[in-house]
Amino acid sequence: MPRWKPDAKQRLVVAALSLFAEQGYDDTTVTQIAERAELTRSTFFRHFADKREILTAGQATLSRLLAEGIDAAPADATPLTAVAAGLERASGEMTAFNRELSPLLHAAIEANEELQRRNALKSMGMAAAMVDALKKRGVAESTAQVAAGLGVLAFGIGYARWADPSRDEDPGELADLTRAAFDELRAAAADLR
Repeated sequence: MPRWKPDAKQRLVVAALSLFAEQGYDDTTVTQIAERAELTRSTFFRHFADKREILTAGQATLSRLLAEGIDAAPADATPLTAVAAGLERASGEMTAFNRELSPLLHAAIEANEELQRRNALKSMGMAAAMVDALKKRGVAESTAQVAAGLGVLAFGIGYARWADPSRDEDPGELADLTRAAFDELRAAAADLR
């Protein structure tokens, strides 16, 4: 087994998600993941603390990107405009690799209760990052919570549309789909009055 190959972290993620889909999360071991990726167990542990961490590997990055986008919004931006800037920043960083992994990730999560709970925590982490960034801009807690909640929903809707394997046509850019979802939600929220 070679000591070094490029893209070790991505290869570990692909191997893990493939194995989770084939034999289930609980029946997949770290050794199997490393072997499928043609890496060693020690390489696995250089990138991940355990196999659960594979499913939340991008959470910190996604939360950071959302907060950076909100921070970079113009000073006079409304909370919703700032959240839109965060969504634009985060969505713009998603690649074809993320899209290709989506069906495997979805299958793994749907088949395991623990992973469903972790996925819910990921959404909570995204919301918390946006709330913190909005509060730094002087937005009241309750307003920040509502704006962040709409942001999480919009990201989820846009991502689901982008990653939908049943779509025959190219879905386009995630940022466009997330922006459209956010606009739909803003309009729906306005109808609540």
